[in-house]
Amino acid sequence: MIRVLVVDDEPIMAEAHGLYVQRLEGFELAGICFDGQSTLHFIAAAATAGNPIDVLLLDMNLPDLHGLEVASRLRSSGLPVDIIAITAVRELPVVRRAISVGVVQYLIKPFGFPAFAEKLGNYRQFREQLEASPAASQEQVDQALASLRTPVLAELPKGLSAGTLEAVVELLKSASLAVSAQEVTERLGISRVTARRYLEYLADRGSARRTPRYGTPGRPENEYHWI
Repeated sequence: MIRVLVVDDEPIMAEAHGLYVQRLEGFELAGICFDGQSTLHFIAAAATAGNPIDVLLLDMNLPDLHGLEVASRLRSSGLPVDIIAITAVRELPVVRRAISVGVVQYLIKPFGFPAFAEKLGNYRQFREQLEASPAASQEQVDQALASLRTPVLAELPKGLSAGTLEAVVELLKSASLAVSAQEVTERLGISRVTARRYLEYLADRGSARRTPRYGTPGRPENEYHWI
């Protein structure tokens, strides 16, 4: 289980995010803090007790310390805690600084449960890919980092729908091996032409890797793997 600490100075918001965590498979709510100092103490105490915090859901605007200061102190302490910023702060200098102090995801308030679940789902996939073997190949590292990105579903080309695209994306993410347009057709119940359009769209965007599949009867076809 991924142990999560929620940090927000608004009790109602903190409780809501805690409930969100409890709805997610593979995550455990370790606690809730309302300021920076108690957050640092909680994480240090959890590590000493042998129950370290895996990921911190961190608001930027806290009553005693800025979220960036909390993140910076955690990095200086050497505690291996991943940080997901959950905040209304959207100024680019803050976002850039957040990245520099090790924030792996940035979720802007307000948001609903689907956006929250997607961010943490991407984070879980990121952890699983990096923990799959003691030494990672370049491809595995690329795939792990790519899992932190959320595909952009807005402004789709004419004829593509967000719902079908999401289904294709989820299929690619969950597949252990690369899939062809025919396999997408069989699993999602869409035409082969339609499947190929969505796969090509994702490949052109850089979200999927397109490679020739050899050794199959008939004309050569491409296969696609999420990256």
